[in-house]
Amino acid sequence: MSPVSPPRPPSTDLAHAYAYCERLARAHYENFPVASRLLPAAMRPHIAAIYAFARLADDMADEGRRPDTARIQDLERWGARLDRAIAGDADDGPHGEVFVALRHTIEACLLPVPLFHDLLSAFAQDVTVRRYATWDDVLDYCRRSANPVGRLVLRVAGRDRDALDGASDAVCTALQLTNFWQDLRIDWDRGRLYVPAAVWRAHGATEDGLRGDRLPDEWRRAMREAIEYTRALFDRGREVCDAVPGRLKYELRATWLGGARILDKLEELHYDPYVRRPALSWRDAPGLVWRAIVWPQDSRG
Repeated sequence: MSPVSPPRPPSTDLAHAYAYCERLARAHYENFPVASRLLPAAMRPHIAAIYAFARLADDMADEGRRPDTARIQDLERWGARLDRAIAGDADDGPHGEVFVALRHTIEACLLPVPLFHDLLSAFAQDVTVRRYATWDDVLDYCRRSANPVGRLVLRVAGRDRDALDGASDAVCTALQLTNFWQDLRIDWDRGRLYVPAAVWRAHGATEDGLRGDRLPDEWRRAMREAIEYTRALFDRGREVCDAVPGRLKYELRATWLGGARILDKLEELHYDPYVRRPALSWRDAPGLVWRAIVWPQDSRG
């Protein structure tokens, strides 16, 4: 399968729909290659449509002060609107432009619709599940919250191979976990804890240890184990960064390197994100660009 061609909207409405999604993508850029100029131009509108669908659904699950039941109902309605759009039904509801663009993208790129429903399932889980017992539990969440994104990007790039899907899953899960570790305090303040209980209990940690301004030694040991686990996933998925065409290769390398750099910063903080939330800054950019170009065989560069 070759990379897709740029969408050539057959109508003003479709052109408007893609423009709407791209504006949303540029306004909410995160750790995912949404509107980066490194993305091939042919891919950019399709990626923006995917992102707009996921971003708005994630906000339904996570923003505001609405009851949990209302959040779940919103997500269910969002999934139903997707199914109706795929069936060809018109959508005049809020953000209807997203479904106009996404239907075209799904058809043009042959995207598996169940991946979108996996995303909605994970967002709904965030509403109701606040703790995770084992790595298997966390990985099942990542399978639905992060991995579909990588698989969809590969399909838009014209890549559909099991081996690449596996590598992509490893990187996407690693990126999701990295976000959990850097946001440990933010998530705790929201009542969520993604570090598996089996990990922190094995180091003698308790939830009371998350209530202060610094992590106690027990929690820093647990975080060290979690970070080492995450690094192994980055290494396992490294090949996907060279298995895509053109500029997307450098986008994926930069994304991979950015996630690994966050882990470096967590180590520099002695595994305590309570001291300071680790984040990328302009000072990191030259090194990341250089390493994306030379792409050393050693994952630590």
